[in-house]
Amino acid sequence: MAPGDSKIAAGLAVGKNDTLKMRPSFMAGTTTGSLTGAKNSCKAPFWATGLACAVIVLAALAAYGNSLGGAFIFDDQPAITDNPTIRHLWPLGDVLSPPRGTTVEGRPLLNLSLALNYAVSGTEVWSYHVLNLLIHVLAGLTLFGIVRRTLLRPVLREKYGEAAVPLAGGVALLWTVHPLQTEAVTYVIQRAESLMGLFYLLTLYCFIRSVDSQKPVRWQAASIIACLLGMATKEVMVSAPLMVFLYDRTFVAGTFAEAWKQRVKYYLGLAATWLQLGYLLLSMGGSRSGVMGFSVGVSWWAQWLTQFQAVVHYLWLSLWLDPLVFEYGKYQVKHAGEAVPYALVLIPLMAGTIISLWHKPAWGFLGLWFFAILAPTSLIPETTQMIVEHRMYLPLAAVLAGLVLGIHRLAGRRSLIIFLALAAGCGFLTARRNRDYRTELTIWSDTVAKRPDNALAHNDLGIALDKAGCLPEAIAQFELAARVAPDYAEARYNLGVALQKTGRISEAIGCFEEAVRLKPDYADAHYNLGTCLGQTGRLAEAIDHLKAAVRLRPDYAEAHNNLGIALYKAGRIPEAIAQFEEVLRINPDFVAARRALEKLQVAAKHGF
Repeated sequence: MAPGDSKIAAGLAVGKNDTLKMRPSFMAGTTTGSLTGAKNSCKAPFWATGLACAVIVLAALAAYGNSLGGAFIFDDQPAITDNPTIRHLWPLGDVLSPPRGTTVEGRPLLNLSLALNYAVSGTEVWSYHVLNLLIHVLAGLTLFGIVRRTLLRPVLREKYGEAAVPLAGGVALLWTVHPLQTEAVTYVIQRAESLMGLFYLLTLYCFIRSVDSQKPVRWQAASIIACLLGMATKEVMVSAPLMVFLYDRTFVAGTFAEAWKQRVKYYLGLAATWLQLGYLLLSMGGSRSGVMGFSVGVSWWAQWLTQFQAVVHYLWLSLWLDPLVFEYGKYQVKHAGEAVPYALVLIPLMAGTIISLWHKPAWGFLGLWFFAILAPTSLIPETTQMIVEHRMYLPLAAVLAGLVLGIHRLAGRRSLIIFLALAAGCGFLTARRNRDYRTELTIWSDTVAKRPDNALAHNDLGIALDKAGCLPEAIAQFELAARVAPDYAEARYNLGVALQKTGRISEAIGCFEEAVRLKPDYADAHYNLGTCLGQTGRLAEAIDHLKAAVRLRPDYAEAHNNLGIALYKAGRIPEAIAQFEEVLRINPDFVAARRALEKLQVAAKHGF
């Protein structure tokens, strides 16, 4: 038995000013904890629960209705529009083997959900947004069920039972329409977060239902299945079994020992879902293509110091709501002193959570929910995203639950009006934020305005401007990106491509040379450099770089084709023929390569 569990099991008297303490009379017989009949005088009428659910659904539709026409942006392209594994639903093994180096890597259920969308609308974005919104609404309703049933548990019923529906409705409503959720809902590929969040909530909800059911095994099985599906969606699901165990100890069994004793088979089933997660992590090499893990070259110490600022920022956005930023860019704390102001906020909160686990268990549960769900992405080093708003999808529930209970304590029955007013404000801000996701151009323009030192944002704004036909403006953004981050190879490359389009070949060559210097294995940079060198008559150098491109990417048909052209110009006809043959092996429909090959074959018959 953990320290303090005996005190929790015995219960604490509910004092006038201590709303979350337990009392002994409520601990007896709570393992089944039926909430029906005479024992539950606080049970709300069915219409009240139905009305709360209807309000949550309608509010979500109002807040996110304008998101359905948003475009695919950023990581949507490699994970959706360029993802060959979602183009069919059978064989299922292909769909459940998503490509490496994308958001769907190691997340087979996420990939399957995208394949279902592709079967409905192809690359038309509307069905993807509809499913994202449906997932979010279901998650909001599940959260409502969790909070309502928790407030009706014997340990909280006396204080909150009569207000269980409005309080649960307030938490779920604010959570559903909160603008901080837009990145997980409106940004299509971050379905990874919302779908995992739904399964996380269902894992806990089904456990709660099992405690109150005459046939708990069915609900326990559903909980384990939900946990298994979550593990196949995103790695953050890892903490779900532990949080269910903590919930059991806090609100049901009273002690860890009693929870384990009563439901050992269930917890072994939950723990077994970690085996699937472990298998998926091993399939990714343990590092998500070299961007996340303890072997990616990022100091764990620098990562942890940086996360002090990140987590405090998340808390700030939970309460202040602005400014929301799509992409914060790469940032790491270089000196411990930079983290001190944020540590002074966060460390007391962490310490308070640990203390509350024993002295005020319900508040401790909320605190640990917040920290435990953020832990995987906060503690494990990564190379790209240090602050990411969609990570607050589930942790936000704990912040809002604490806020709602605090408002209720101060305002009593009038708190319902406050909840509705706050929800209306949040819904308005969410709808306004959704407008930023309309196109790549709008989201990156907004990001650059808010984070002018973000090289990636300048680079991607340049790409969006290029697609829109605004080449001079695109060049200016690529130049800014390269100036902000001189070691940003992709910005140099994109600047080179833009200059190449305007006919400034010598300047483009300089950009491609710098990109290759910064990133020697950059196949596209070698390809474009070789092509430009060939155009200026520097055939020997062109051939070297085009050979590097096909060595790095053997299936690079365009590079094989241009290498064939360069070899032909250099008089190396047999080698040129071999390159064109390779092009047609890779892509039989490559018309220019077929014509060149036919021409060279005819010439070969006549002795060149």
